[in-house]
Amino acid sequence: MMRDSKIGGFSERLTNQAEARKALLEKFKPKPHVVAPVLETTAERKARELEEVRARRVADKEAARVAKENAEAAARLAAENNEELQLQLKRDDRKARKSAAKAEARAKREAKSAMRRG
Repeated sequence: MMRDSKIGGFSERLTNQAEARKALLEKFKPKPHVVAPVLETTAERKARELEEVRARRVADKEAARVAKENAEAAARLAAENNEELQLQLKRDDRKARKSAAKAEARAKREAKSAMRRG
């Protein structure tokens, strides 16, 4: 009887064998793992990147449009300033012509007056 207690009976050996087999099979079962809460698929990533590129292009176009408007405004301002400068030059030229004509007329009068006196 003592022998039976050490070795155990047939049913105990079958139970131990079944448990060992279960433990062996447990190794091959997939383990539960933590799934990332937000996984981005390839399609979603590509769509997001495409939207980013489109937004960047729109921003670049807007910046180019604003720069073009600023350049046009600066060119317009330069033209206005240039027109003012041209008008000032025309005025100065007219003043010079008038003063020359006045001096010529005065000289002519003085010459005529000198002829009468003399």
